[in-house]
Amino acid sequence: MANRFIVEADGGSRGNPGPAGYGAVVLDPATGEALAEAAEYIGTATNNVAEYKGLIAGLEAAKALDPGAEIQVRMDSKLVVEQMSGRWKIKHPDMKPLAARAQGIFPAGRVAYQWIPREQNKHADRLANEAMDAGKAGRTWEPGRSSAALAVAASAAAPAALEVPAAEPLAEPKAAPVGWGTAADLGTPTTFVLLRHGETALTPQKRFSGSGGTDPELSAAGRRQADAAAAALAARGTIQAVVTSPMRRCRETADAIANRLGLEVRVEEGLREADFGAWEGLTFAEVKERFPEDLDAWLASSKAAPTGGGESFATVARRVALARDKMLARYAGRTVLLVTHVTPVKTLVRLALGAPPESLFRMELSAASLSAVAYYADGNASLRLLNDTSHLR
Repeated sequence: MANRFIVEADGGSRGNPGPAGYGAVVLDPATGEALAEAAEYIGTATNNVAEYKGLIAGLEAAKALDPGAEIQVRMDSKLVVEQMSGRWKIKHPDMKPLAARAQGIFPAGRVAYQWIPREQNKHADRLANEAMDAGKAGRTWEPGRSSAALAVAASAAAPAALEVPAAEPLAEPKAAPVGWGTAADLGTPTTFVLLRHGETALTPQKRFSGSGGTDPELSAAGRRQADAAAAALAARGTIQAVVTSPMRRCRETADAIANRLGLEVRVEEGLREADFGAWEGLTFAEVKERFPEDLDAWLASSKAAPTGGGESFATVARRVALARDKMLARYAGRTVLLVTHVTPVKTLVRLALGAPPESLFRMELSAASLSAVAYYADGNASLRLLNDTSHLR
C-alpha cells in the first residue's frame, strides 16, 4: 500500500509584491508528526508566486520521502487550491509555469487539494515567516531536524518508563551544549559513517557524474576500493546497518560491504547525487568553455542550478536533510553506514557544522573515503572523521 502524506504549504509577501518567502511541511496523517520541512526567502515576489513555490517545495519534499506516495495538499490559498484542482483557469503568465511544475512532481490522480482556514495552516505560515526574517537579516534559512527525529532520538536516551513528547518542529538545530563532558548525559548518539562510493571510469577524469547521467558501474579500481573499505569496516565491527544511494556505483559498493558484514542493504532515494543537468559527463574545463555564465552563477550561489534542469545545492540540501531526519528516526542510537556521493556527504558535514553553503567547495572527498558524524538527542551534531583513506593504502 502506498504511503499517504499531508502537505501543508504557504507563502507570503511583505508588500505584495515585496520581500517574499514560502514554507511547507510534510505530515504523517496518522500521527500528525512533521516528517519534513522546507522554507526559502525568494526575494521580491507576490503572495501568489510565493504560495505556488511553497506548494512546489512541499510536493518535492514529499517525493523525496516516497516517490510513490499519495498526497493530500492543504493550503489557505483559495486561488492555488482551485487552480490546481482544475476548477479555475490559470490566467496570469507568472502562475502558469509554476502550476505546470507542481503538476509534474507526482502523476495525475495522486495529489488531492483541500482549502483550509489560515488558522489551520500555522506551521507552514511560521516557516514562511522564518524564511522572510532570515532573508531580511541576510541569512539563508537552513533545514533543521524534524520533530519526528528529535522525539525518537530523545526517547532512545530517556528511561524506558518515560514518554518523551514530540517537540514543536525546529527551523534551526538547538545550540550545542556548553563545556566538556555533557555528551555523556545525552545517551548513545546516532552515528552516520559516510562512505563515498568507489571509483568509476569517470572518477579519475574528474567528470561531472550525478543522478542525471549514465549511472556508471564501479571500475576494477573501484571494486578493489570497495573490498578494502569492507575489510576495514569489518575489522572495526561497529556497523549495525547499511543504507545506500540508489545509484549503481553506490549499490555495488554497499553490496560488497554488506556481504562482508552479513547485513542487508536498504536504499534511500534522498542519498542520490545531485543532478548536474547538461554538465553530466563533462570535465570542469569543458563546462567552463561551453557554459561560462552558468558555471560562474553556480559557483557564486547555492541556489543556482546547472544548465539544463539540474539541481542546485540548496535543493540537494533540502533533500539530504529530509533523508537525514528520516534515518535518524529509524536508526536512533545505532551506527549506520551510508554509502553515497560527494555532494550528499559534504552536505551532511556542512549541516552538522552549521557551515555556509560555500564550504562545499572547500572540502576534499576522495573515492571510497570515510567520514563520520554523530547526532545527539539535543539536536547537536559532532563531526568525528573527514576524508579518511587510510584503509586504501
